[in-house]
Amino acid sequence: MKKIRQLVFAILFLLPMMISAQELITGNVKDDQGIDLPGVSVMIQGTTQGTATDFDGNFELEVEENAILVFSYVGYTGTELPATDNMQVVLMESAESLDEVVLIGYGQTTKKDATGAVEKVSEKEFNVGVIASPEQLITGKTAGVNVTPPSGRPGETGDVKIRGGISSLSNNSPLYVIDGVPIDQKGPALNSINPNDIESFNILKDASATAIYGSRATNGVIIITTKSGRMNSDFRVEIGSYVSAGVKSNTVDVLKPSQFRKAINSLENPDASALLTNDTTNWQDNIYQTAFGTDNNITLSEGFDNSSYRVSVGYMYQEGILKTGKFSRPSIAMNFRQNLFDNSLKMDFNLRGSWVQDRFADQGAIGNSVSFDPTKPIYSGSPEYGGYWEWLNNDGSPNNLAPRNPVGQLMQNYDNANTQRYLGNAKFDYKFNFLEGLSVVLNLGFDYSEVQGQFIVPAESASGYNSLGSVRDYSELKRNTLADVYLNYLNTFADKHKVDVMLGHSFQDFYRENSNVTETGLGNVTGRPRIVSLNALESYFARLNYTFNDKYLVTFTYRRDGSSRFAPENRWANFFSGALAWNISEEAFLQDSETISNLKLRLGFGQTGQQEIDKDFGYLPIYTPGDNGVRYPFGGSYHYTLRPEGYDKNIKWEESDTYNIGLDYGFMNDVITGSIEYFKRESSDILSTIAPPAGSNLTNNLYTNIGDLSSQGVEFTLNADIFQRENFTWNVNFNATWLSNEIKKLNNVDDPLSPGIAQGGISGGVGNTIQTHKVGHPQFSYLVFEQVYDESGNPLEGVYVDQLTVDTNGDGIADARDGVINDSDKRIYKNPNPDYLFGFSSYMNFHNFDLSFTLRATLGNYAYNNVASSRGYEGALYELGTLRNVHSDYLDTDFKTQQFWSDYYIQDASFLKMDNLSLGYTFDDLKEGEVGLRLYTTVQNVFTITGYKGLDPEISGGIDNNFYPRPQTFLLGFNINF
Repeated sequence: MKKIRQLVFAILFLLPMMISAQELITGNVKDDQGIDLPGVSVMIQGTTQGTATDFDGNFELEVEENAILVFSYVGYTGTELPATDNMQVVLMESAESLDEVVLIGYGQTTKKDATGAVEKVSEKEFNVGVIASPEQLITGKTAGVNVTPPSGRPGETGDVKIRGGISSLSNNSPLYVIDGVPIDQKGPALNSINPNDIESFNILKDASATAIYGSRATNGVIIITTKSGRMNSDFRVEIGSYVSAGVKSNTVDVLKPSQFRKAINSLENPDASALLTNDTTNWQDNIYQTAFGTDNNITLSEGFDNSSYRVSVGYMYQEGILKTGKFSRPSIAMNFRQNLFDNSLKMDFNLRGSWVQDRFADQGAIGNSVSFDPTKPIYSGSPEYGGYWEWLNNDGSPNNLAPRNPVGQLMQNYDNANTQRYLGNAKFDYKFNFLEGLSVVLNLGFDYSEVQGQFIVPAESASGYNSLGSVRDYSELKRNTLADVYLNYLNTFADKHKVDVMLGHSFQDFYRENSNVTETGLGNVTGRPRIVSLNALESYFARLNYTFNDKYLVTFTYRRDGSSRFAPENRWANFFSGALAWNISEEAFLQDSETISNLKLRLGFGQTGQQEIDKDFGYLPIYTPGDNGVRYPFGGSYHYTLRPEGYDKNIKWEESDTYNIGLDYGFMNDVITGSIEYFKRESSDILSTIAPPAGSNLTNNLYTNIGDLSSQGVEFTLNADIFQRENFTWNVNFNATWLSNEIKKLNNVDDPLSPGIAQGGISGGVGNTIQTHKVGHPQFSYLVFEQVYDESGNPLEGVYVDQLTVDTNGDGIADARDGVINDSDKRIYKNPNPDYLFGFSSYMNFHNFDLSFTLRATLGNYAYNNVASSRGYEGALYELGTLRNVHSDYLDTDFKTQQFWSDYYIQDASFLKMDNLSLGYTFDDLKEGEVGLRLYTTVQNVFTITGYKGLDPEISGGIDNNFYPRPQTFLLGFNINF
């Protein structure tokens, strides 16, 4: 076939040669992954003459001297190059092409035809570095999507919020849909999925886009598409590998040994001073290590006329910088595609598995390394308690009120877990012959995970002394199955009326089983051997997309959900959405514009829901079996009890109405592209807690739908191809987001003098909190005293502002002070939610070198420095007959006692971070271009600029306490394909 095509080309080009003197040139076009691109348009600039690449990406063309060739391909950034013989052209995938396909839930569209706020992040834009969990690939890449990276614990997943999240107490995470299968929003974690197998993320942000997922879409939807084989492609092997080394980037600032001795002696307490020794130990240096890691992936793929396959095998190993911690993940992913009956039936099969092994380091050692006496040695010189130095009582037994030796805590406790997960789907897409444009899709999917873990505290350790050691066995099984079927009709009438209609049904059920049993060396057994829970969701859905003359677009969606989590009278709910779009650039007055290449106005409204409530059977009166620790004595023996649980028969999902207006733009043939969005969301019946009247329920805190929340924001995205030359390209992305939220209602009587609903537990004391949900303020606002300072700017211990707390005229507004400092004087001050989010990414290519980096920044977010508040006072130096180190903030405040609720500890946590910096070199001439090799080096967590005084300003939830520091990681790797 190839020879026939070449003969045809030769005959076609023979005639033009007789007319003018021309030269026959040849070439090949590949993508940036080295894969041949068939069907690429190759045109001679300024003419209508050209050709297209064949199945192998090759082309031949007669050109005149000094001709310029224009290369263009759907989904890729076009380029213009001088015509030369044996041209080797590489096209870069374009994330902003108007013809680029984006997924919208049970279907797809193009960016040009999209009416909702949908953004696609493809492999080319992914973050680089040690990436254990997929969400880290898109950190900082998209406006309105805040991905808080995980802590330094190996294999941990990050926290994702789209447009700030909604729920005050229930799940704020988006719904993840992997190859058409929505996964359980309560887990398992995404870190069991190999990021190397992911092709793209499609992020649905506004309700007109997410409403098709109904009662699970309030917090947005992220559609993850995994890689597959390509039809009509040669057999290919791709190998990728890297090695990494991570080091601690920061430690908690505590007193140095010399400062500590001075502070102890200044107490003028002989008993305390007598406990000092001449040893010197930096405990934080001794619990951290250089963490080594590696990630290795091998991929085989091949495509035929009607089928393709892709198989990948991966192995990731990652140590934690906290000693003994490690994460490993062997994985496999398989994809097979088959077209039958002249492509009328398309079948797509995906199956992936992973086997995660975790060794969890005891993170309590982090806090103990901060407080442990720096004048004590690591080892005692005695075989007792594993040889580690511990605080002991007079009888030689461990002092249970003293901190444990952090090194011994790490080395003696064992917490291991094995997780296996299998995720797959089979999708059948059949086009009917009797009606053009009509097809039916059946998608069957499953997600199965199982965890087996064991936590051992040896009897010879100080922690296991009293119980003679203990063994805790825990397990968890999660399974969900899916069956989707939907009809789709797509057709265009009279070249102007494009209609896309979809109608479908979905059923998904979830099963969860877990156990947690602890047995001590004394024979005591506590816990519950088996707990089972399940829920199901049935849905009917429909969507209509209508486009007139490529200018005016309309979208309507409808979904009806039934959830087993609610009583029959609340089980079913309806969710609607609608959107309008106007392609202004298609109007006659802009069609010939050389400046404006794209301009589209979008308006949208939608209703979404949230069904991730605390319990699967929260509407039923149920009884929970007690364990060994709560047996009741009767008749000379102990009997197990049944404990009634609190319930609310009227509990239901949260509901949100969202309004969105957006403007997509492109200038200078889309050299500059982007969008501007404004949204406002009104959420009702958000899940919160109240204290029910005494005797009205069987719990002190009842989950129920009583809250209303309002949020709004502005998003801005700018993409620019700054340079597009043969030997130099430079692309940048900038995104900025402004977010705001306010609680409108939390209980049936909105008392303005109420402190709200306490949130945010802190270290120090029992049951202390620092945050609140209060009407008229943002979620998780800090509730603190207003600190008074002296003339030098130093905080005065225990001196706070007497706030207006007395309502003298009964209007519900405090207008007088009572002269007493108590809890009523606490005020709302700041919150952990950033007002502004920024992201900036850059990718440069010079000849064979490439350089990329990602920057992120936040403004307006505040953190509570709980490490300083709980350890930064004089009284912590000598407690219960033991010496303990303190936070160096004590040297600035000279506090004698804890001042937990001083707003002095609410600190500005705004930051600028460079997440990654990568430099690579590609060899493109190995074996005459048949082998592609790229070598690269990456630095992760490059730098952080912040005014925050704690370990790291980026703390999920805003309370800085016992935080596992993120390492700075250095990486060397290669990718080879042939």
